[in-house]
Amino acid sequence: MALHADSDTIVARATPSGRGGVAIVRLSGQRARELAEGVGGRLPPVREAELRALRDLDGGLIDRGLVLWFQAPHSFTGEDVVEFHVHGSPVVVEMLLGVLAQSGARPADPGEFSQRAFLNGRMDLAQAEAIADLIASASAEGARAAVRSLEGELSAGVTALIDGLAACRARLEAGLDFPEEGIDEFSDPGLDAELLRLLAAIDELHESAARGRVLRDGMTLVIAGAPNVGKSSLLNRLAGYEAAIVTELPGTTRDLVREDILVDGMPVRVVDTAGLRASDDRVEAEGMRRAHAAMQAADLVVLMREAGDDSTSYLAGRVFSRPGQAPAPLGEAATDPAAAALPDGIPVLHVHNKIDLAGQPAGETKDVAGNGVIRLSALTGDGLDLLREHLKRVAGYTGEAGGACSARSRHLEALDRGRRHIETARIALLESATAELAAEDLRLAQQALGEITGEVTTEDLLGRIFSEFCIGK
Repeated sequence: MALHADSDTIVARATPSGRGGVAIVRLSGQRARELAEGVGGRLPPVREAELRALRDLDGGLIDRGLVLWFQAPHSFTGEDVVEFHVHGSPVVVEMLLGVLAQSGARPADPGEFSQRAFLNGRMDLAQAEAIADLIASASAEGARAAVRSLEGELSAGVTALIDGLAACRARLEAGLDFPEEGIDEFSDPGLDAELLRLLAAIDELHESAARGRVLRDGMTLVIAGAPNVGKSSLLNRLAGYEAAIVTELPGTTRDLVREDILVDGMPVRVVDTAGLRASDDRVEAEGMRRAHAAMQAADLVVLMREAGDDSTSYLAGRVFSRPGQAPAPLGEAATDPAAAALPDGIPVLHVHNKIDLAGQPAGETKDVAGNGVIRLSALTGDGLDLLREHLKRVAGYTGEAGGACSARSRHLEALDRGRRHIETARIALLESATAELAAEDLRLAQQALGEITGEVTTEDLLGRIFSEFCIGK
């Protein structure tokens, strides 16, 4: 997204597209008051709503609606902002947007109102991102975590860390700048204790942010296995309704079937895939290629087989190493033929389904490779609670959202970088190494944390962040 000059006055619909009882059109910028008065006449007093006749450039009536004026700098964006609350007809909204555009307003880019709020100091970057997280929240727990970040809890923790680092840098650099005063940068007994305190604080903030990231992003679960082992039945059981077609015919599922569900408040995207087997059918082969592509992008792969099936032929005696490659024969020396069909580096959970037919109890164990193994019945639901608990453990989700702040992967990465630099600086001080290097690591830690709130940022970073927002926010 390009960054436009602050002098532009922008306009956009601030409510979802489609018909509704009320729609909101929002103006922001230096000419917001002028353009609004050209449509609705004299503006009402600041922060008071009044009914106005809204007219086009020829004086024709568009609608009668409420007009609100928020004067700079006491507005969401920090600029003059005018809102029109009109009847929720898409035609009315488009007519109003068209008139304002003809008068000189520019259609807003995605997230540009929030971006201006950040650039004008109305909120920091973490708070701006929390707005998008709150809008997109898929659970009450996720919404509460987003509100905590929007209220500044994550930012306050980051700011406290930055202030602590600045104090440590000042104490350390005093010995570098004023050696004639007899200040020895390595003899400050409180400096190491303060760095240890900062490391503990960054770990605590990381834990809170990690819980918030799970609430925001959840996990992607891909169900794979041979035909007719119950993959679609498991998807339906997790979703709570018939999301996928289930028949006794092999190859019923030929494409990916995706469903978004909640597991005790944790968002999970479940992907059902085509059965893995040797086949000359081009459509089925394409389905298996897509299955492998989905596994490559998964957070966890559930590999299913029938309970009691101890043979090595439940993948038709063959493994599929990479999408696009021909299937290769399965070596007899392989101890786990199922694992050979999976992409490297993706966690695997083995699910033995149909325990109701095999006469086995539900349970959870581990195989020789340390992978989880769960016995369950997708038909009866017996053992599904074990699967749900396993998913939460893999994602690091405790179900207790208290104290969690909405966070993103970039926040966690910045916290990790900051921690590494603090630890490196501490080691340098303990080993009486070059003080300049320790001071530089503290500066880099401070810079990494500053990326979270936007104290340190680039135009490219802002463009990527705000382009994810909806238009009108």
